[in-house]
Amino acid sequence: MPREAAAEVIVVGAGLAGLACALDLTAAGREVLVLEAADDVGGRMRTDVVQGFRLDRGFQVFNTSYPQVKRRLEPASLGLCPFTPGFLLADARGLRRVVDPTRRPGQALDLLTGRLLPLRDLAALGLLGAGDAALPTAVLRRLPETSTGRALRRAGVSRRTVDEVLAPFLAGVFLEEGLETSSRMFHLVWRSLVRGSLCLPRDGIGAVPRQLAARLPPGRLLCGTRVDRVTADGVALADGSALRAGVVVVATGMSQAARLLPGLRVPTARAVTTFYHAAPVSPLSEPTLVVDAGRQVLNTVVMSEVVPGVSPDGRALVATSVLGTEASEEAARLRAGELYGADTSGWRLLSDYRIAEALPAGPAPLALSRGTRFGPGRHVCGDHRATASVQGALASGARAAREVSADLARATGVRTGR
Repeated sequence: MPREAAAEVIVVGAGLAGLACALDLTAAGREVLVLEAADDVGGRMRTDVVQGFRLDRGFQVFNTSYPQVKRRLEPASLGLCPFTPGFLLADARGLRRVVDPTRRPGQALDLLTGRLLPLRDLAALGLLGAGDAALPTAVLRRLPETSTGRALRRAGVSRRTVDEVLAPFLAGVFLEEGLETSSRMFHLVWRSLVRGSLCLPRDGIGAVPRQLAARLPPGRLLCGTRVDRVTADGVALADGSALRAGVVVVATGMSQAARLLPGLRVPTARAVTTFYHAAPVSPLSEPTLVVDAGRQVLNTVVMSEVVPGVSPDGRALVATSVLGTEASEEAARLRAGELYGADTSGWRLLSDYRIAEALPAGPAPLALSRGTRFGPGRHVCGDHRATASVQGALASGARAAREVSADLARATGVRTGR
């Protein structure tokens, strides 16, 4: 499509929210053009090849239970590779397994014998999980709101279990250590963990947005096309050209959205750094997340145990994540070695991803879904307008499409006198 051409709707950003919006509008018969500044789709969900290793841009997981995932994606074609349900908690007593006893009863010895946490806490967590799994999401969204930490205590879980077991794990989920995230967000996440499986596509997390993008009509996605600003009649591109459109949907990251739509309020961002190392041998022969109870790192996992084929030469691929963007590679590598009980002198750094806008913060009170209308003919979507998740991004894109469609239908009715 020539750059001076007009489109009915321009979507800025080809992450999950932008792709969902564009696909829904296309299905509704609207002419849509998607503009992506990067050389490929995905936004934060990208996979790079570095020295033959497949590296996701930051440690990410794919949850099979999300309604939007079930609606839009074909999991079989993604070749999903599962993590072990639960995680290994690394503390002063070594690696101890935290697992749902209903899924892996044979691996739940530490839990069922009370060695890891009191049996009353196990019962409280069982009731919490059963309730979150059974209740409709509409009900969970309307529960009395507090912080995640308070919600766990009110559910009957002891402070010791919250602080020593759950908080280290949830720090890697919400990218914050104080359990300040809204309890409503926590219940939705807990529900997805109970009902779904955590996996990764065989070709990396970037396969998810690529599957969505493949369904766009030919010529309706332009990568390498950076939008400089939103104008009165469309968008101005960084190369000096312009594209006209009656509707512009901004589906970029938070800071970029705020730049393109002056006056837009966005949440605080949570930051994380993920280090990828090539190790001569695997430090753990199973596809299980290791959580650091000491919180020097968030977690570490042997990616080559999760997804066969991510390594080109038989070496193990280890991903270790740390809160913030100022983390030391040496400190993270040495700590990972302590957690695994492995010598890391032979580990070689492949890449590090320092992601300043990894997740939008979600403390209470939290609006779990916000409207996408910013102004006449101007909309905004993304996980920062919903929940900080794949589900949230896709749902926000779907909501933007519905609201754009409603506005266009209303405008058409006014013009035709209906």
